[in-house]
Amino acid sequence: MTAQIEREFDVIVIGAGAVGENVAERVVKGGLTAVLIEAELVGGECSYWACMPSKALLRPGTALHGAQSVPGAEEAVTRVLDTDAVLKRRDYFTSNWQDDSQVEWVENTGIELIRGHGWLTGERRVEVAGLDGNSYALSATRAVVIATGSRPSIPPIEGLDDVDFWTTREATSTHEIPDRLGVLGGGVAGTELAQAFARLGSSVTVVARGALLGTYPEEAADLVKAGLRADGVEIHVNTATKSVATNDDGSLTLETGGGTVTVDKLLVATGRHPALEGLGLESVGLAAEDGKDLTLRTDATGLVHDAQGNAAGPWLYAVGDAAGKVMLTHQGKYEARATGDAIAARADGSLTGAPAPWSRYAQTADEHAVPNVVFTDPELASVGRSLAQAKKDGYTATSVELPIEVAGSSLHSEHYKGWAQLVVDEDRRVLLGATFAGPDVAELLHAATIAVVGEVPLDRLWHAVPSYPTVSEVWLRLLESYGL
Repeated sequence: MTAQIEREFDVIVIGAGAVGENVAERVVKGGLTAVLIEAELVGGECSYWACMPSKALLRPGTALHGAQSVPGAEEAVTRVLDTDAVLKRRDYFTSNWQDDSQVEWVENTGIELIRGHGWLTGERRVEVAGLDGNSYALSATRAVVIATGSRPSIPPIEGLDDVDFWTTREATSTHEIPDRLGVLGGGVAGTELAQAFARLGSSVTVVARGALLGTYPEEAADLVKAGLRADGVEIHVNTATKSVATNDDGSLTLETGGGTVTVDKLLVATGRHPALEGLGLESVGLAAEDGKDLTLRTDATGLVHDAQGNAAGPWLYAVGDAAGKVMLTHQGKYEARATGDAIAARADGSLTGAPAPWSRYAQTADEHAVPNVVFTDPELASVGRSLAQAKKDGYTATSVELPIEVAGSSLHSEHYKGWAQLVVDEDRRVLLGATFAGPDVAELLHAATIAVVGEVPLDRLWHAVPSYPTVSEVWLRLLESYGL
């Protein structure tokens, strides 16, 4: 028999992915009670279908290629990946799609968990259709937090709804390596998975409506493009897909602006949008504009505001992909920490009004210093503003760019190719952004992030001497090229 169970918590968090877990942990540390509502696996998209499995698929190919790029190591390794071993390791990093350890962490942290679908029914009120068959009527004394992540955006292509295609979920969890894989989309996910499957033995074709990694500097994106082509990936950029159809043998045919492409599997990786459907947001006065998808506006603490800029309620928050600011797990967790601390501080009276920028309650880095890595081979890593963004935002900005040609890069591998750029605010002489492309450049990124967040003057940054011989010596060369 179905029962209706009434419960009260200080904070209700809808969504138990990494972002929701972080909010709940911070409010509990702040002395409040919290419950997580989750209908799928605790740990969310990143743990099971995105960050961890995709990187587990990519890393073996990068490691093999790295060994093949160094004489002495090259002669000691085989030329192909062991696909079964790669997939087994991927399964290990997803805990075989079991969330027992995540549930144990939730319980040990003092957070309650209700498995089910939750939605708002009014101010500080949430109803949950429990997977246990019960209905839960929950109330929050302090806050409700939307941390429901995002969902794939599927383009309106003729015939696409009638064929069996992959999204990133199916691609990262598959045990099948197709002979021919088509990838729609030239963004981060499509580019990473194209290379992963090419190195696992698929013949891969990428069809992108725009440029490949078009939000990055062209010099950096071109290095990644060359890396994919070296792995046999066929790339069609600035090419629209007109239709998709299933053939008699089960394969798929794509009619594109550049001709016909036939594949055995199709991965649609054309972006994501906040997962806000079915959350009852209309019950608290939040609805989509005519003809548009619902989006949320949040302030620096994650507090939701209406279209006029007024707080929708001093109790409703959104973080991570659901907030729609920056769709990156690490940045969502950063937002969650700030939001959780702000909720706890408002509860005990230590925070009133808007927090100061760069305080523990403000998500200021979302505006100035978002780090991002494309885990292809070569890697692409960036933080902060591009030169175009800086100028658009009103900064007196210049940039300095160099190929990465230092002793550390020549030792790293034969024929190392890399590129680096710094974006400078000339009025304050501090960094606004940085981009690096090349093997293992992700390890250069945190130094750049610290420099941007800390607004380190270039005259002081000059005294940060890079170790020799490392790839980090490119920092010195960039500063010298700038004129220091």
